[in-house]
Amino acid sequence: MILVIPVALRRGALVLAAVAAAAFAAVAIQARQSPAGSLAGFTAERAEAQAVCEADFLARPSGDAFREHLRIITANPHPTGSAAQVEVGHYIGRVMRAAGLTVEEHPYDVYLPQLTDDVEAHIVTPVAMQLSNREPQLDDDRFSGHPGLLNGWNAFSGSGDVTGEVVYANYGRREDYRALDSLGIDLEGKIVIARYGGNFRGYKVLFAEERGAAGVIMFNDSPIEEVDPYPEGPMLNGDIIQRGSVLTLPWTGDPLTPFEPALPVDGDVQVERLDPDSVGLHTIPVLPLGYNAAAEIISRMTGEASPPGWQGGLKMPYPLTGGPDLTVRVRVNQPKALTRAINVVGTLEGSEFPDEWFVLGAHYDPWGFGAVDPNGGTAMLLTLAEALGEMVAQGCRPRRSIMIAHWDAEEYGIIGSTEWVEEFRDQLTTGGIAYINADAAVSGPNFGASSSPSLKQPILDAIQAVEYPGEGRSIYDWWSDRSGGEAPTMGNLGGGSDHVAFYTHAGVPSAGLSSGAPSGIYHSNYDNFAWFERFGDSEWVYGPMLARADGLLALRFANADLLPYDVARYATDVRTHVNTLLEVAEARRIDLDLSALVESSRDLDGAAAALEAARTARLEAGGIDTAFAARVNAALIGLEKAWLDDRGLQDRPWSRSLYVSPDPFSGYASWMLPGLRYEIETDDPADVPEWESRYIAAIGGLADRMREVTAMIEGG
Repeated sequence: MILVIPVALRRGALVLAAVAAAAFAAVAIQARQSPAGSLAGFTAERAEAQAVCEADFLARPSGDAFREHLRIITANPHPTGSAAQVEVGHYIGRVMRAAGLTVEEHPYDVYLPQLTDDVEAHIVTPVAMQLSNREPQLDDDRFSGHPGLLNGWNAFSGSGDVTGEVVYANYGRREDYRALDSLGIDLEGKIVIARYGGNFRGYKVLFAEERGAAGVIMFNDSPIEEVDPYPEGPMLNGDIIQRGSVLTLPWTGDPLTPFEPALPVDGDVQVERLDPDSVGLHTIPVLPLGYNAAAEIISRMTGEASPPGWQGGLKMPYPLTGGPDLTVRVRVNQPKALTRAINVVGTLEGSEFPDEWFVLGAHYDPWGFGAVDPNGGTAMLLTLAEALGEMVAQGCRPRRSIMIAHWDAEEYGIIGSTEWVEEFRDQLTTGGIAYINADAAVSGPNFGASSSPSLKQPILDAIQAVEYPGEGRSIYDWWSDRSGGEAPTMGNLGGGSDHVAFYTHAGVPSAGLSSGAPSGIYHSNYDNFAWFERFGDSEWVYGPMLARADGLLALRFANADLLPYDVARYATDVRTHVNTLLEVAEARRIDLDLSALVESSRDLDGAAAALEAARTARLEAGGIDTAFAARVNAALIGLEKAWLDDRGLQDRPWSRSLYVSPDPFSGYASWMLPGLRYEIETDDPADVPEWESRYIAAIGGLADRMREVTAMIEGG
């Protein structure tokens, strides 16, 4: 079915385009052309209609709307489990309904820490001193004294009251604990103090607990040179505390329902839940401090000097041990219980292919106010929803469904989005086009993106059509200029946010676009509207910019005749990742031959080139009917699923993607070809041939799927 655009709308859109720099839409049409001159994935006829809708859309995202949404959402602290979070969820729903989206709430009963600030840290000897564990109220920050703010705490800490000598563990990485082992430093009954950075905070606790530590203190280390500390500037000061979850399990999501959604206990469908005592949650007390408080401990440590590279930014030595005269007390009271978490999902239903979903999402639960993390992304998505709704009201309904999702309980362990993916896994398998994450996506001028291979070129194409504020050029040109004039390079997605379940469990191509700024207020009580309006998107232009970029990407996938995945990128990226594996093996002095894997990627080259040629020729011919498009696009959606293996990764069966996973020893970093990477990192090359054969089979399966799509297109 051809997308029909009323003449009146066409004229109106052209006027809007002129005043809103929508000439960039023309750049996009030229950015990645088929021989017929069509936008990638579009016949020439549909590309013309698409250009009109894009021009209309690009004129709509509003800075005033973005600011107002952020102001309302961050008026009060609203962590998961609070009454304020429920109200924020209701506000999100109201905004999307008013924009014309169909809104559904998806509740889950998940096992979470209960909100409490019943945590404290003390120096016991040689002096008695309670250490500050809450940011002080500031005259320059009207939000900092809010009565709903909590002390610094870590979700999924154990409860307990322990006192012991101190051991400094640097960043608390696997290699740091191994260094302590090699030096003969016993952690049994000790309080470990480790600085933030280098890995996910949960692993700092896991490795300490494995060695018998009694408790853990984590702290934001001082920068070497204190630059622009808050509130004079945007950066870290000595009182700022990084809250955060320390959950480390072999699966993502609710601790008690791996692989299954944690449906409400009062619902029609009941799910089995694990016994919390059998899950392996942390049992030792854990809490975070700022570097002023940490300095009170470190300055009193009298043990041997730390290894090279362990010295932090405080102007004092960082000894490995505190000595017997220094004892520290850590007390945490953290009850846990089933807690209602609610995802709020708005849908613009597709006019022709409603069961094909392009999903954009961000979590909306913070540690306090969350102006940057996450609600810069939340406000941007609401601005996007309004712009799309206005566009649809003028006659440009997308052919495929666009979903805008707001996830709950991300900060406790990527829980809300994971439960939703587990609930709708079957629908995502057949109809999940892509997931675009917007967690903390807006806080300043620095644009960047990370992506799965098949979305990289579509993202680059889309940002050529969106103006970078105030510069009269595209985001792409701005980014390219900062890349030395070269084509911008996108990173690979790691862990730590809501793309994880989509990408590594369900096999949905995923990406994250963001526009940020340097800050030091991560997960602190100072992440609020006062910081944002002074140091973030203070002119309220980058939120609308990102709404345009995300929205344009969504519209192109939603309206394309044949989905414009970048299929050629799979082979080139695989070879890049194999080279990385060889470099890691060489650094670890492991002799590795992956030539068969490299050779298999060459077959992928040929299959991808044939598919690209067939798709281009078919689009050039025009006249693609809905039945043919549905068959071909279902097969294109299935390409990413070639990487899924139900056996999962080593000790992590929930992680089903052989292509990508978070680093299982650091949590945040992206591991590409992770099954092989694990064998190398654990110095166990004997199992490499078996894993290489699994990868060759997956690549061969992907090539076969590409050939099937090619045959389908040519046969059609």
